[in-house]
Parts: sequence; structure tokens; C-alpha cells
Amino acid sequence: MKTIAITEPTEIEAIIRKCPYCMVGITDLEGNPYVVPMNFAYRDGVIYLHSGPEGSKVEMVERRPRVCITFCEGHELVYMHRQVACSYSMKSRSVMCWGNVRFIEDMDEKRNILDIVMQQYVDYEFKYSEPAVRNVKVWEVKVEKMTCRSFGLRPSEV
Repeated sequence: MKTIAITEPTEIEAIIRKCPYCMVGITDLEGNPYVVPMNFAYRDGVIYLHSGPEGSKVEMVERRPRVCITFCEGHELVYMHRQVACSYSMKSRSVMCWGNVRFIEDMDEKRNILDIVMQQYVDYEFKYSEPAVRNVKVWEVKVEKMTCRSFGLRPSEV
């Protein structure tokens, strides 16, 4: 099975858009990896996330803002030889992004970002109450590095 790099921005963005959530890798307070699924939005090289205003994720990111965010789509079991276990693979595509979290505090900017997040999931507009916006933590991650790979391809598919 082959793995190929994908570099075309429109193809990478299409993979991201197909994902219902992303996996966010954080470093915990003891320096250990901590990975959590989160809803997201992606626009113009920026990933937006949201969470409660406090808690362990927020504490971790406040201390160590560097994160790795992974998107993965397609999960098809494939093989080269049906009777050879080591010839099996999972056909999928993934995008990995690295950057630093910046928490957004401005209320209007938070509303705009929440609109972007909701557009990832639905095709209608929302209004947000003042307490709802005040009590949500909005994360902005400008992507500094991005890689994309397609896995489990047969040689004829490359």
C-alpha cells in the first residue's frame, strides 16, 4: 500500500470540510500528551474551536498554547492479498496542523467566529445571547504548518 502527500490547497480544505470534528493534541500540566475531540471551523488558514470558559483544557492551553490538530476522513479497510495480514491497511486521508492557541475575548469577534463555526455544521444563521457569548471560550489557531496524506492506496491508485 502507498502513502502519498497531498499539497493542493483545495483538496486539503475539502478533506477538512468533510470532517464532523477534529482531534486537538494538547500538552497537559505534567507535560503529557492530551488529545480531545472538538467541533471546529476552518477559514483562510485559521482553525476556530470553542469550549467552556474554564476547565482542564483551558488550563493546559493557557500554560502551553502549542497544539496539533488532526482531521481524518474515510475509513475503508483495504488489502493487497486477502490471506496476508500485513498487506491490510486503512484507506483514509488526514490533515495535521500545528499552531498556537489565542483566546478571543472581544464579544463581536467571538460572535463572528461562532458564526463561522456554525456554518461548518448548518446552513442557517444564529443569534447569540450576551451571556452565551460571554460564557464561551473561543480559540483561534493560525496554522503555522500543515501536512496532508492519503493512506492505503494500491499502486494502481497512485
